Amino acid sequence: MKPVVHPNWLVRHDRITEGYSLEVTAKDIPALEAAAPQIWQEAPIAVPFLPGETNEARIAAAKAVRGRGFEPMPHLSARRIESFAEFDAYLKAVVDEAGVQRCFIVAGDPPVPAGPFADTSSLLATGAFEAAGIKVIGIGGHPDGHPVMSEEECWQVLDAKCHDIEARGMAALIVTQFGFDADRVLRWLAELRARGLDQAVRIGVPGPAGIKTLLRYAAFCGVGASAAVLAKYGLSLGNLIGSAGPDKFVERLRAGLRDEHGMVRLHFYPFGGIGRTVEWIEKFENQSG
Repeated sequence: MKPVVHPNWLVRHDRITEGYSLEVTAKDIPALEAAAPQIWQEAPIAVPFLPGETNEARIAAAKAVRGRGFEPMPHLSARRIESFAEFDAYLKAVVDEAGVQRCFIVAGDPPVPAGPFADTSSLLATGAFEAAGIKVIGIGGHPDGHPVMSEEECWQVLDAKCHDIEARGMAALIVTQFGFDADRVLRWLAELRARGLDQAVRIGVPGPAGIKTLLRYAAFCGVGASAAVLAKYGLSLGNLIGSAGPDKFVERLRAGLRDEHGMVRLHFYPFGGIGRTVEWIEKFENQSG
């Protein structure tokens, strides 16, 4: 039987924001603690593998997420890991100390690997994840394209990773980069399913933030932010003052999603702060009925 991300993914949700996940850095744990009462219990909380942080800080963050009743999903950045021993020790620590069952893997930004892992496939090839009891592996999806791969290469790599993960007895979860163009995301989802990839998908959504902050993250992450795309989102390059939320983006997704798009939920990148993002979700749910 093909592994699934979680049994509750097989249940259709009435509201698009139900079952959302969040991304929280190690330094944002105090903000998570403050916002915790407003976040649904067992919510998946991704913990990025950022440069300049120690593994001890990442482990502590995963433990704090678990301690609050949420589901920690630590990231591992292949090219930032200096040795197999470091990788194995970190993985075992988050499993033993934070009850981690889900990990998200990325190649990472450094052009030259710090150790033996050049990409996510090399992490998978160790067999360490399934040996540690990991049940779900998250991998990136790129509706806006990838800076160093063609569109067809992106699809081939995604397909190969999904099959490798599932062949190892784990479930593959696709989490997309955030974006501003919901129509592009919907087209990407349709293409994903047309290619026979039926894995669960979390669509990346930028939480409410200052306009300049959103554009800075977009430039850093290679997200399409043309004037036409920003207009769809409700932004104008002629007015960079103030802040913006993902109202139009999420509304368009809700209107466009169909059964044929498969299992889809949202993943929020809280660029303007965790508390602000959670408040936006709560307000959006109340307005949506």
